[in-house]
Amino acid sequence: MRTNNRWVIAIAGVFFQIALGAVYAWSVFRVPLAKQFGWSISEITLTFTISIFVLGFAAFFGGLWLNRKGPRIVALTGGSLYGVGVFLASFSHNLWWLYLSYGVVGGIGLGLGYIVPVAVLVKWFPDRRGLITGIAVGGFGAGALITAPVATRLIQSVGVLSTFAYLGVAYLVVTIISGAFMQNPPDGWKPEGWSPTASQTSQRAGRDFNLGEALKTWQWYALWVLLFLNTCAGISIISQEAPIFQELTGASAIVAANMVGLASIGNAVGRVFWAWVSDLITRRVTFVVMFVLQALLFWFLPRIGAATFMTIAAFAVLMCYGGGFGTMPAFAADYFGPKNVGPIYGLMLTAWGFASAFGPLLIAYMREFHGSYAGALEVIAGLMALSALLPILVSRPHPRTVEPSSWPGASSPIRQH
Repeated sequence: MRTNNRWVIAIAGVFFQIALGAVYAWSVFRVPLAKQFGWSISEITLTFTISIFVLGFAAFFGGLWLNRKGPRIVALTGGSLYGVGVFLASFSHNLWWLYLSYGVVGGIGLGLGYIVPVAVLVKWFPDRRGLITGIAVGGFGAGALITAPVATRLIQSVGVLSTFAYLGVAYLVVTIISGAFMQNPPDGWKPEGWSPTASQTSQRAGRDFNLGEALKTWQWYALWVLLFLNTCAGISIISQEAPIFQELTGASAIVAANMVGLASIGNAVGRVFWAWVSDLITRRVTFVVMFVLQALLFWFLPRIGAATFMTIAAFAVLMCYGGGFGTMPAFAADYFGPKNVGPIYGLMLTAWGFASAFGPLLIAYMREFHGSYAGALEVIAGLMALSALLPILVSRPHPRTVEPSSWPGASSPIRQH
């Protein structure tokens, strides 16, 4: 499905990401799985952790593959694996099968698919780099909005395992259709009559780095840490969202599921909003604001008892969480150029994988140890306060001579003095 209309490709990318982003509704499966099989909170949470951890590494290989073979084949493969992985989870009668199907197979599909719209749209929209990367991943944040209430009702009518089967087929159909639209613009393409402003030029690299060159700069590792810290905070909430709402506000399972759906809008809105803001106030300042805001929100979360205010606070937290994913692709493209953003940002997404192992397991174990979520939320508040210092120190890589890189998929190095 070829088209020269970049907005058609953007819309297809959003639908593709909505299907992948359904993984964020995982918390609505926790209680039904625990009741049916007697598994613990941490055992069930590990499924989500595996899925996101695998995503982080699969995105890197997806970025390399995309540079070699083009985005369409990567998108179709990723979408197929994700749909099949969720469908296979319907045969789970032990934890290992759930981990393998939903966690490993589904996680590989998520990673391969996730990187495609990001890498494609940043090339189609050099004039709106921040905004379009926010839109590109905004659908991922909106996935739980649709899936959380639908999955809850399916679980009540057909059971939790059959729900996996229905959802897996739905994901497969949506990703195959939308993934067929993924394509790169012609080499050297830019919008007619557009040229970068002085402000855009001052924030962007003067050339395209390849992966090996990017990894020789300290800025790549600084951006990795920024993404890791921001992700740790939000993903800890996402992994336990429904149980946190039930415990702190006394909400029923249905009410908590609806709260999850409403709060997840923040994940989607934040990806677009903060990415748009970053075009105006720079990526660095955007991260400072998000970290400070999260420090305050996590500190006050345990002190909120009303469901309405809890939903609003969680909405704001997930706005910041989504804002990290909306802003970071543009951050990477600014510092290292858009040509190789697939593998460069793909490898950076391993921060997402490591954060998925740290954040959710920390909050799950602290809940089991203390019998309350309050202590874990206050620890995260302190971590966010300290994290606000890092983006102040980050700066654009200086032009310099870089030795040729041997990384796979890397383009020929460019020497700049």
